[in-house]
Parts: sequence; C-alpha cells; structure tokens
Amino acid sequence: MQKPKWVIAKEQGKRAAAAETVWLFGLHAVRDALLNPRRERLRLVVTQNALAKLQDAVTEAGMTPEISDPRKFAAPIDQGSVHQGAALEVKPLDWGSLQDIALGEGPEPARIILLDRVTDPHNVGAILRSAEVFGARAVVAVQRHAAPETGALAKTASGALERQPYLRVRNLADAMTQLQDMGYRVLGLDGEADTTIEAAIDGYRDRPTALVLGAEGPGLREKSRETCDALVRLDAAGAFGSLNVSNAAAVALYAARG
Repeated sequence: MQKPKWVIAKEQGKRAAAAETVWLFGLHAVRDALLNPRRERLRLVVTQNALAKLQDAVTEAGMTPEISDPRKFAAPIDQGSVHQGAALEVKPLDWGSLQDIALGEGPEPARIILLDRVTDPHNVGAILRSAEVFGARAVVAVQRHAAPETGALAKTASGALERQPYLRVRNLADAMTQLQDMGYRVLGLDGEADTTIEAAIDGYRDRPTALVLGAEGPGLREKSRETCDALVRLDAAGAFGSLNVSNAAAVALYAARG
C-alpha cells in the first residue's frame, strides 16, 4: 500500500534534518564546540596559526585537522566571515523536547525565553549569551521565520550556543500553552502594556516564568499576545524609543530573576 503524502513528507523532512550540518567559525566558537561532548564534529579546517591556539582543544576532541592556507581558506563559508583561521563542520545540537527542558533539572526558579519571529542571528546569539548569564533554561524559537543555528549565530553567542539550549518549535502559541500547562506563567513584552515587568513578577518570583519577545518593529503577533497570561513593559526613563530585542531580553531576564 502506498504511503500517504504527509507521511512521505515527514520522512523526507527527518532525513533532511539528519543530513544537515553547520559550519562554525572563529576561535572562540570552534574551541567551545571542540570541547563540547554533546557535539557531533565532522571536519576541522584551520590555519597553522589557529591550530597553535586551539591545539589543546583539538587534542581533547581527538580530531585530525586540515591545515589550510590563510589566503585560500578551504572551509566553505562566506568569504566575509571573520573566521580567525578556524572553521568546524558540526551537526546541530539536540537538546531534547521543550518538556524535557522545562520540567528537568536546571536553574531555579525556571526562566525560559520565547522568540516570536526574531530572525537576526546576531540578535539570537546575543540573547543566548544573556540567557546563559542570567540562568535561563532555554531560548525557544519557531522553526520558520526564526534564526537557525549558524556560524554567525554561534560566533555572536561567544560559546553560549554550546551550553544554552536553543530549541525550535513548530508553533509558538502551542509551546506557550504547553508551558502554561506545566505551571509556567507566560509574560509577553509589549512597550504599550500598562503593567511593568517588575509589577507583574512581584509575588510570583518563585514561580516558573516564560518571557516572550517579538521582532523589532512588528512585535508580538496577535496569537502570541492572546496566549500570554499578561503583557508587560520594561520601565523606561523617558519616551526615547525602544531597546534592541537582545538588550530587551537581557533587561527582562534581570528584572524577572528569582
């Protein structure tokens, strides 16, 4: 019997995901990936100078590097990338399910960042750094209309991509509802909200909390807004504009700390 088209499409998607690889670049990103036992590493391209700086990590990872001429760097990455003579081909990290992260062991009280159509890898990389610094359990984004795991994201994350779970979900509103069912309070950031994040979190600091941030400009989608338990704003000294989404994530995490 012939398989339904949706089954065939799902199987093709799984095979494509299994075959997907990412090129990380830059000394810091490559070093952290080499030292991460969760990473499946495939190919390491380095200049002689970069190898001297990474030798301890290369040895620990047990990889045999390909030495490349810095003038004709052999890794298939964008020529404008600031690779510092090091590039590493890897498989994307598998952090498990949202439920695994939300209900498993981790920093308490639990904090999770959800991103609604944040597509700039530099913003997402910076948010991952802030999430690691302030003890968030994960950064969650949608599979479409969101920044994938890339070399640019990893370089901006400055190593946080190897330690801070970055999950991709099919539907953000469904993920928000799932977190609510697990006891999380879901707060959406909106510059026009009546309530400040400090006021909304007061009395709930010991409760698991998810913070939802939208793309700069359009902000949260209507479905995301409707699914939140409350909309909150970052208190500002004056009407001088809004923060970059990565800065807003850092301030929100600090304001919502336990």
